[in-house]
Amino acid sequence: MTETARTAGVDPRTTELPAQYSAKTVEQRRYEQWVAAGLFEANAKSDKPPFTIVIPPPNVTGVLHIGHALDHTMQDALIRRKRMQGYEALWLPGTDHAGIATQNVVERQLASEGLSRHDLGRERFIERVWEWKAKSGGAILGQMRRLGDSVDWSRERFTMDAGLSRAVVTIFKRLFDDSLIHRAERITNWCPRCHTALSDIEVEHSDDEGELVSIRYGDGEARIVVATTRAETMLGDTAVAVHPSDERYRHLVGTEVELPLTNRRIPIIADHHVDPTFGTGAVKVTPAHDPNDFEIGQRHKLPSITILDEHGVVTVHGPFEGLDRYEARPAVVAALRQQGRIVAEKRPYLHAVGHCSRCGTTVEPRLSLQWFVKTGPLAKAAGDAVRDGRVRIEPPELAKRYFAWVDDMHDWCISRQLWWGHRIPVWYGPAGEVICVGPDEEPPSGAGWRQDEDVLDTWFSSALWPCSTLGWPDATEDLERFYPTSVLVTAYDILFFWVARMMMFGLYAMSDRPADRQQPFDVVLLHGMVRDQFGKKMSKSGGNAVDPLDWIDRFGADATRFTLARGANPGSDVPINEEWCQGSRNFCNKLWNATRYALMSGATTAGDLPSPAELSTIDRWILSRLHEVIAECDQQFEAYELAKVCETLYHFAWDDVCDWYLELTKPVLAQGADPEAARRTRRVLGHVLDQLLRLLHPLIPFVTEELWTVLTGGESVVVAAWPAADASFADAGAEREVAFLQRVVTEVRRFRADQGLRPGQRVAARIDGLQGGGLAAHEPLMRSLVRLEEPGESFRATATLTVAGGVAVALDTSGAIDIEAERARLAKDLAAAEKESAGCRAKLGNEAFTSKAPTAVVDKIKNRLAAAESEIERVGAQIAALPNA
Repeated sequence: MTETARTAGVDPRTTELPAQYSAKTVEQRRYEQWVAAGLFEANAKSDKPPFTIVIPPPNVTGVLHIGHALDHTMQDALIRRKRMQGYEALWLPGTDHAGIATQNVVERQLASEGLSRHDLGRERFIERVWEWKAKSGGAILGQMRRLGDSVDWSRERFTMDAGLSRAVVTIFKRLFDDSLIHRAERITNWCPRCHTALSDIEVEHSDDEGELVSIRYGDGEARIVVATTRAETMLGDTAVAVHPSDERYRHLVGTEVELPLTNRRIPIIADHHVDPTFGTGAVKVTPAHDPNDFEIGQRHKLPSITILDEHGVVTVHGPFEGLDRYEARPAVVAALRQQGRIVAEKRPYLHAVGHCSRCGTTVEPRLSLQWFVKTGPLAKAAGDAVRDGRVRIEPPELAKRYFAWVDDMHDWCISRQLWWGHRIPVWYGPAGEVICVGPDEEPPSGAGWRQDEDVLDTWFSSALWPCSTLGWPDATEDLERFYPTSVLVTAYDILFFWVARMMMFGLYAMSDRPADRQQPFDVVLLHGMVRDQFGKKMSKSGGNAVDPLDWIDRFGADATRFTLARGANPGSDVPINEEWCQGSRNFCNKLWNATRYALMSGATTAGDLPSPAELSTIDRWILSRLHEVIAECDQQFEAYELAKVCETLYHFAWDDVCDWYLELTKPVLAQGADPEAARRTRRVLGHVLDQLLRLLHPLIPFVTEELWTVLTGGESVVVAAWPAADASFADAGAEREVAFLQRVVTEVRRFRADQGLRPGQRVAARIDGLQGGGLAAHEPLMRSLVRLEEPGESFRATATLTVAGGVAVALDTSGAIDIEAERARLAKDLAAAEKESAGCRAKLGNEAFTSKAPTAVVDKIKNRLAAAESEIERVGAQIAALPNA
């Protein structure tokens, strides 16, 4: 037995397992053994075919949430299977520097010390962030170990590492030189708390209560009414817009109207963006504080007046100057009301509001000077790669969402007004020079030169993740061997943001390669959101959130993984609840008990498997089923249908192996049985469990490792060969024969229960018709399974069952049950069924009910009636079959 097997927690001189499986005593020990043995490390010099997954990098500030647990379970299942199939499998881990989130964490620490980042200065603040990362960052990496992630820790990456930072500067320089990066004043999502622009994915929208105020601009025939939820922005209005075909305002187009409170007059313009059916059909245009208004302003060459600074404070000279936007809003409304300009006020008014995902502050659309990537040609290339088949999106129906995004992508704002992150490599000279400095170039020096203060959007570095983590821009062995990566596993909600950006940058960065090796990944596997068993989104406020670390503590990592994988099909949301996780833990315990029983019964993997001609029907049946299951699992894995893989293996393990094969072979393995038959069955049993544990390993790695190493004495199931389906084991005859045997046994067991017999109670029975069904040879086995003894001279049939196929079973229950007690029990069941039937009939006979109730409700009552009538018939037959007292 190997050293690995000797450390499995069992005596190396025996093949016994502890009576119960303890995940807590197994999981950490096994994971440490795997890492120490280097089982997860990939070799770039190997001649095996590569299979690569780069982990979507979690934020360095993050902890493992249930979405991560699903994502990582799916990736680990894929990578473990490919490793077992003989691929050089690389699963590359790492974390994202998470600009805003990390800066906020450290700023809160400073605030608790009575300091701000400005007190420290930029360099010292960045040092402080690195100190925080070294001490507290990356907690999620340890939590990934608890889940069982088989990542290559020797290749762990961080988006602010020197190599990845060099990649960021390299691609910025290339894009800049190719005129694909430019600086411009545009409307961006602005956080007044974090004092930075935000990407769309950093904005969370919710329906908030506010106030919709209708304001009259102008007087008399020249008056026009507009409505707004942000009354303070009227101070920056530079036009009122109407639709060109709106007859109500045709006479006003081209004229000017007085803008209240400002002593300014603004034009009334016609623009097709305006919806004439919404509200009054007239909209105020504030180009500096609304993205749609900005576009209108660009088309009509309107001036842009910025009325709020980066703190959200009014800067327009006058009575509102210096007020916060939330102070200015009611003040402006009050001033308008005093002038008689308020036409209507609707309060509360529910409307969509964007919030900073990091601090919760309401986002302010604001005109500011920012850096942008010109996405047009990059987005086209990203769309073409999917259209021409170089990249496949699973499930295919989600490809249309991808195209909707990349085919209509706006320029990407990449600058952030932060200190933590990749600083923009642009220098400004004293005479207005603008120089972009590459990674191997010296920045300009001398009086008057300064570097841009902004840093790059976190998604800028994340977009390079598949190639930068493998060494790009250098021509490394890893890059040559493992790029393009094989599959990207991610939630569909970031398809537009992260996936599209990786496609753009990967294709651009690797454009010197052949076209079929430029894409960052071959397959994009999209999964849904984790929800509760009712399909509701999980949230702390909703009281239905699940902490995967809590489940791992209570049920084990395997049970947590299996629960998540059982709902994981491409593109579908994943429902879970605690009861299902308990069921997954029970499944792990079932495997443990089955393997323990097999080992105690002498199951072995030593020696050759006997030929089919030497095997019993039962042994040939389980081998036929095994290879059928292997083929099904392969097909399901290749289609990324992990939920189906779980169901296939669950039912094979629980139903076929544990409930049937172990029971059917107990007589063969019992003491005193035919030793040769027992030897062959022990070998088949060992083989079936060996293959089953290998099949289950990608999903539940810990318990399968513990069982497999003890069963086989092998080094580790992590590197064991993946089972191969062999059609020569298919045995339709054995499957038909055992299926018929199972049906007979199942119906007899149900019949015994109906007769009130206890499960272990033996009664005499006569069985006829087995010869016709081909089950004559199995009669002793069947009698053993259903506790039926041979009939004696005093046998008197008190109950008879006829099974499909001509098999009849007559039982003698005289003396075996308390007739009167059983009659009373059945009478109670009959009364309950009759009461249910009467209630359903009354409802269905009530026209007032059937005419008004939904069809689904009426159908439910009909189904309940049918079930009640069936129960009345069944129980009545049982009462009639009871012998007279």
